[in-house]
Amino acid sequence: MKNSSVVVIGAGIVGAATALWLRRKGLTVTLIDKNTPGHGASFGNGGILARCSVVPVTAPGLLSQAPGYLLNPNFPLFMRWSYLPRLVPWLTRYLSHANTADTARISKGLNQLLGDSVDQHLNLSAGTPAEKWVKTSDYSYVYRDRAAFEADRFGWDLRREAGFEPEIVEGVEVQEREPILGRDAGLLAVNKDHGYITDPASYVQDLVHVFEEMGGTFVQAEVKDFSYTGDKITAVETDQGRFPCTHTVLAAGVWSKPLMQKLGIKVPLEAERGYHILFKGPSQTPKAPMMLAEGKFVATPMAAGLRCAGVVEFGGLSETKSRAPLELLRKSVARMFPGLTAESEEEWLGFRPAPTDSLPLVGEIRSSGVFTAFGHHHVGLTGGPKTGRIIADLIGGDMPNSDLSPFDPMRFTKRA
Repeated sequence: MKNSSVVVIGAGIVGAATALWLRRKGLTVTLIDKNTPGHGASFGNGGILARCSVVPVTAPGLLSQAPGYLLNPNFPLFMRWSYLPRLVPWLTRYLSHANTADTARISKGLNQLLGDSVDQHLNLSAGTPAEKWVKTSDYSYVYRDRAAFEADRFGWDLRREAGFEPEIVEGVEVQEREPILGRDAGLLAVNKDHGYITDPASYVQDLVHVFEEMGGTFVQAEVKDFSYTGDKITAVETDQGRFPCTHTVLAAGVWSKPLMQKLGIKVPLEAERGYHILFKGPSQTPKAPMMLAEGKFVATPMAAGLRCAGVVEFGGLSETKSRAPLELLRKSVARMFPGLTAESEEEWLGFRPAPTDSLPLVGEIRSSGVFTAFGHHHVGLTGGPKTGRIIADLIGGDMPNSDLSPFDPMRFTKRA
């Protein structure tokens, strides 16, 4: 495979990791993105290396609860109602997985991809300038009280089955452990051996710089189409020219969907609109990243300040921010961190790639030489390095020690 030439489309964490692992194998690699590296969801994520994020949103009971969530202005799920007719086919398939059997199957797949994610990030960045952005830490779930924690038993049972048994901290010890928390926090479920990235955009950019220093090529261009000889990929066509290749990797997040359509494959994937607020010059930060269960947001201490990320909105790819999600996020932050002040605030909107079954597409399309590495929903940063390593192994001729069937990129075409 040493004579292989690979084009990787998408310079977020997944594409950067894929390109770097491929280059380390000695392959000729061109990384293409219409924006600068580390843009999009790889810029605005919560920064957490969430090994224990093995519980999909589509847990049992979601089907009956979803209408109430959408109509509740204090629940962090929003809809741009004019978009609903376009969303219905995707939403129907998405909600069809809200049952015990599918949830267990999805959770098992997520654990396979995420379970060793901290080590994967450390291995990817070791000895490079990117290494400084990776921190190991605890990762706590914050609850109002024991009853709220027990009400989340289904999710914790799945995490325990995946090997995650939390340390429970209650009462006054909660504020002793994390002084930023107010009285609405009465219990911490602390997960050991996690981590976070203190500047996700700079982390990805540093990885791409390492890739270039190793002889890889980054090109800022927009992909327009693909060329084939028979059933094999031969080139990627862009607005900056034609790039011949023996293999290509689709790692462009939500923007991979239209590229798949050019290959004749329809993927049931939606853009989940995610928000964050960065509190610059904060008066306090958590000692370690945390998930605030009641407000459904994560809080991460970062180089630029305190990033609070969360809130889900469906409404397509419009770049216009909705005020209601940001107002709810700000309200939730003020309730959980009552003493927090900041010199300034910065708002962000981005698009998470959400397949109907909450599992990414990782693998080769038939025997075309086209590989998929997208659809990571909420866990792109966490699972990016392992995804990249799997794809690099497949292209490099090394069989990964993983069951890739849950991530089969052709699985949606096999439905009756």
